[in-house]
Amino acid sequence: MSSHTRFTQRRVRLRIPKHFHQEPVISQLVSNYQVTVNIMAAVLGANANGDGWFDLELRGTDKQVEDALDYVNDLGLEVWRESDQDGW
Repeated sequence: MSSHTRFTQRRVRLRIPKHFHQEPVISQLVSNYQVTVNIMAAVLGANANGDGWFDLELRGTDKQVEDALDYVNDLGLEVWRESDQDGW
């Protein structure tokens, strides 16, 4: 099985700055990259004031998940992958 068809699951933490609140960032992960997104936790201030913080589990093929992570990196969003955090 190649890495393009092997299924994987990745846990990431994502910070979405206030100026991105009108952008459907998480929705784009699903529709454009065909990953399944499970929101494990989220923090978003009242009336969406301030940055949003999301703890996400992404599921799909290795390629789908990597392409989705490339997308959020290209947007300049802060992303912490599971391996970046000790004990996470």
